[in-house]
Parts: sequence; structure tokens; C-alpha cells
Amino acid sequence: MKFKAKKIAEIGDQIFFKNGIIGVVEKVNENSVIVNIIENKTELEFAGNRTVISHKNYKVIDCA
Repeated sequence: MKFKAKKIAEIGDQIFFKNGIIGVVEKVNENSVIVNIIENKTELEFAGNRTVISHKNYKVIDCA
């Protein structure tokens, strides 16, 4: 898996966080993003498959 150098995701970007969760950014806020989870390889559960992640707690995936 390759990561992009940019630190802040944009709407539609895929991000990786919590050692095995991949999601698509739905909304970008000042200090965080709202993510729709598409892949979860952990024991964690998320209501409605959505969560909020701080900008310092994720990496943007290079899908190209």
C-alpha cells in the first residue's frame, strides 16, 4: 500500500487508520474528517460504518 505525501485528505480520498481500517472521506473539517468505512480488518465496530478521524491520525492512500 502506497501513501500520498499530503497530510490533509480531500473529499473522496481513501485513508488508512487504526492499523487496518480503510475509509472514504465524506467531509473535511478544520481538525478532522468524517469517513465512511469500506474495509475493517480489526475487532472495532462503528455505528453506521462512519467515524470521525483527526488529521494527525490517518494517512492518505495513493490509489493511482
